[in-house]
Amino acid sequence: MSSFVRIVVFLLFVFPSTALAHAPNQSYIYLRIYEGQNIEGRFEITALDINKIYGSNLDKKASFEDMQPYIKKLQAYLLEHAKFSSTNGVHDITFLETTKADVGLGSFLKVKFVLENTVELPDNLNVSYSVIFDRDNTHAGFLMMEYNWRAGVINNEANISLRFSKNQTTDVLSLTDVSVWKGFVAMVKQGIWHIWIGLDHILFLFALILPAVVRRWSTATKGEKGTRTAPKANAGFITWDWFPVARFKPALLYIVKVITFFTLAHTITLSLASLQIINLPSRMVEAIIALSIGLAAYHNIRPIFKGKDWVIAFVFGLFHGFGFASVLADLGLTSEYLTLSLLGFNVGVEIGQLVIILMIFPVLFFLRKRKLYPKLLVYCSLLLILISIYWFVERAFDIDIRWDENLRMWLGKLLRWIGVLPPIPDYLE
Repeated sequence: MSSFVRIVVFLLFVFPSTALAHAPNQSYIYLRIYEGQNIEGRFEITALDINKIYGSNLDKKASFEDMQPYIKKLQAYLLEHAKFSSTNGVHDITFLETTKADVGLGSFLKVKFVLENTVELPDNLNVSYSVIFDRDNTHAGFLMMEYNWRAGVINNEANISLRFSKNQTTDVLSLTDVSVWKGFVAMVKQGIWHIWIGLDHILFLFALILPAVVRRWSTATKGEKGTRTAPKANAGFITWDWFPVARFKPALLYIVKVITFFTLAHTITLSLASLQIINLPSRMVEAIIALSIGLAAYHNIRPIFKGKDWVIAFVFGLFHGFGFASVLADLGLTSEYLTLSLLGFNVGVEIGQLVIILMIFPVLFFLRKRKLYPKLLVYCSLLLILISIYWFVERAFDIDIRWDENLRMWLGKLLRWIGVLPPIPDYLE
């Protein structure tokens, strides 16, 4: 089995299959379950479905002002067609704010609510849902448990728990399949996932890994097989003063040590930010993260801390930690199980980083003795510096250049063409 296939299989194992949300002719219920408080939730109804209910003529991309007159009537309609109960009795719906969001299909309302009398969670929640079925018998309704830490559900917006149709308007949601271990494992998965989708974090790691299979010449460099004498110094800014390491294991352990300093640093600031002890402006943090890539790459060309790559990993790891803190905030985490959440997330990040190292390092070790490797190291570092400057300008000055969006678009097309990603449905084109 090829390495690529192994990675794909691993991803499929770690991250369950998901359903496409906000597809045509569908409406949704999302529930968020926290320890010691009532269940929170929201209904999501598109503008076109509001037309079906009231015979209105809203555009599919209607503005919030156009949809606002229907909010109170929609809430009353939802009270008639959506009900929750358990052995604790009927759980009344209390509506909170209503907001609007947009997807490729158009506008939809997020009607937020709280289920009363659910502080003490029942084992099962009986759900009745018949929204729009009286107007369109082909309509489908879905219930998603968006957040339940002890069930291992963190920020889920696609995995369906219950399905409703014209012929199936009632169902039971089990709330008993929970444990602290499930929540911890879910946070480990989140850590792995967010290091893998964080291109800036990956490029910073790549800048650190590039010189791990070579050592820089000095006037007299004591190598693994004795003392080496440097060749005649190269003039100019860029020099190719590197020689390959002799053994795989010491070089691998060295870069693992450097990356561990990175993990230690971002663990410190992630914890401080999550506990609301220190908070930095996100715009500044993201700009410094972009800058860290360029400085780590510059260090490969002209050493800033000779023989101390771990210093760069640690110093900038502190700012990457603040970046991870914003990720945890987006996941909707609260103070419940915060220590385990932080531990699990950091364990996941470390696992994700080690996987990246194990994917890249053997290739670089194989290439290290080639004459082109010093130039490859320098030219890759120069490219990383350019990317770093581009991102820094975008983030520091809040300029949307959109180059990276176009790159992601073309990369997505390539992955779909070779069959790694599924094709985009026609209605989302």
